[in-house]
Order: sequence, then structure tokens, then C-alpha cells
Amino acid sequence: MNDYKKQLEDILDLAIKKDATDIHISVKRPPIFRIAGRLTPSDEHKAFTGKDTQELAFTLLSEERKEQFLKQKDIDLSFTYKDKARFRINIYYQLSQISIALRMIPNKVRTVEELSLPSITYQFTKAPQGFFLVVGPSGQGKSAALAAMIDDINHNRYDHIVTIEDPIEHVFKPDKCIIDQREVGEDVQNFHRGLREVFRQDPDVIMIGEMRDPETISSAVTAAETGHLVLATLHTNTAAQTINRIIDSFPPFQQNQIRVQLASTILGILSRRLLPCLKGSVINAVEVMVANSAIRNLIREGKIHQIDMIIETSSEEGMISLNRSLAHLVKKKLISMENAEMHSTNASELKMLLKK
Repeated sequence: MNDYKKQLEDILDLAIKKDATDIHISVKRPPIFRIAGRLTPSDEHKAFTGKDTQELAFTLLSEERKEQFLKQKDIDLSFTYKDKARFRINIYYQLSQISIALRMIPNKVRTVEELSLPSITYQFTKAPQGFFLVVGPSGQGKSAALAAMIDDINHNRYDHIVTIEDPIEHVFKPDKCIIDQREVGEDVQNFHRGLREVFRQDPDVIMIGEMRDPETISSAVTAAETGHLVLATLHTNTAAQTINRIIDSFPPFQQNQIRVQLASTILGILSRRLLPCLKGSVINAVEVMVANSAIRNLIREGKIHQIDMIIETSSEEGMISLNRSLAHLVKKKLISMENAEMHSTNASELKMLLKK
């Protein structure tokens, strides 16, 4: 074993021991771990040189991937470390030096309960067809939530699940379902091509790791229209913002068509945040939109700004507004008021809820 491979393994072992969610490797710093949401430098390692970060990066790359990285200056990949954990990795240049960001993915797919997701999440895993989205800022557990839903389907339905991911994060162990996981760059050229090909693969459930362009979004909505259950993620903050982002990604002459398609196929949207908990670690705050007839009409008519009001007044249907979720956590003394306000999209409404 070469020195850099052993050094990398030492860093990964320490991250697992410390229950870190992320590892950052960059020049002039020791490894830095994100633990319970906070960045913590390792006191067991020296600062890296440019040669160190380069050699550590090349340890993770095949010759083909190394050529690709040197050409395009950044690369995404996943990496299985023994039987201990998987990592989603981004290697990139900054100031002409190489840096590495590693996100730890637990070997075991956590359940809806273990992630503290609302029980209505199960309603969406039972749907025979339609379009469901998990949204939120980067690093807020979207992939984990989607994986929990896929694994629930795996244990309770007899279906063919096809995932298209960049890179593959959680590796599923087929139970009642056939599960085919396709990695962009390894098993398929891109998301759009993967979705175009998936119709020939007889899928029941399609999971899209991330919707990055109008072609992928259009294909996903069409798949939901044609009898498939489609689960996907998007980097947006709220349900209303998600609907707007999808529609606005199309040119004006196509927006009415996608609005009608979305109104008929959307099942719901789960928005997730991970906040520092006063008792340590992190805790879940959520917004849940369930696509009832009122929501579908608002989408069809382009009155997206009214969606927040429907969510706020439809708790009996399982909907949860982000402010109600945050207010609940503050009242239970699980998060600070400052953190709740920081993550709220309407701080004045949050203060009113806390006075009740």
C-alpha cells in the first residue's frame, strides 16, 4: 500500500469514528470534518501540500477518470470504502491547486422514521404513478429522504425501479423489487439520455438524482404522465419556488404546456432542512405540499404565489408549512429562535405562530 492510500484510509477511518458528514481536503490545511453541522479541523494530521492533495485525489481516480478530471478541472464520483461507508466525492481546482470534498453516505439506508420525516411521506411511496419532488438547499438530506422512499417501495411493492444518479450514492439491496442503478458517466451518458432510454426498460418507478435542465424535467413529467412513479430532487427552498423554477426553466411558448402537465402529474413536494439541535447533532425541519385539487388549480392557472396559503391552511390533509415545523421545534426547545428565524422564509409569520 502506498503512503497516500494509507493516509487517505486513516482520514476516512477518523471521519467514520467521529461521525462526520463531510470531509474537506485542501492545501495549507489539515483535513477538516463537518461534525454536527460544524467544521472541525483534525488535530491528528499536518497541513497538506499541493503534492499531497494531488496524490490523494489521484488515489481516488482511475486512469480514465484522471484524464477526464485533468481536462475538465472538476469531477463527481462515488467511492465505497471497504464495508464501512460510501462517499460522494467532488474533486476540483481552486487557485490552481486540487481540493477534495467528500460526503459520507451511511451503508444502511435509513428509514422514513429514522430520518424523522413526516408519516405522510408513506402516502407518496404507495402511489402507482405521478411526480414527487424532494427539495432543499445543498447538503440538507434530499438524497437520504429519496433513498428512504425508494427502499420503502423496495420492501413493500413488486416493481422494477430504475435510478439515474450522478454519482450513485446509496446502493440498494433488492428485496421485492428489481433495482437497476445507472450512474451518469459510467452507465449512461447523461440524465436526459438515461430518461429517454428508461422507457424501453419496463420501469414502474424512476428515481432521478437531480433535475438539472429543461430536457430532464420534461422527460420526467412525461414519464409521470405515462404511468410511472417518478421521484426526483431539485435545489430549491420551498414548494412554491420549486413549481416556479420548473415552469421558468422553459421558454415562454412552452410554459403553459408544462404548467398543465405539472398540474395533472404532481403528487407532492417535500422540502427539508437540517438545523443544529440544542441537544447536539442536527434535526429535521420540513415543508410538505400535497397536490390536492386546490393546488392543482393554482398551478394550472399560474397562481403559484397562493400555494403557501393553501399549505398553511391544509394541515388536516397532511400539509406542513415550514414555519409551523420551525415553530414546533422552537416550542419543544429543540432549536434556537435565532436558527428558526434564519431558516424561515417569513420571519414575521413565524413570530406570530410562536405567540399562539
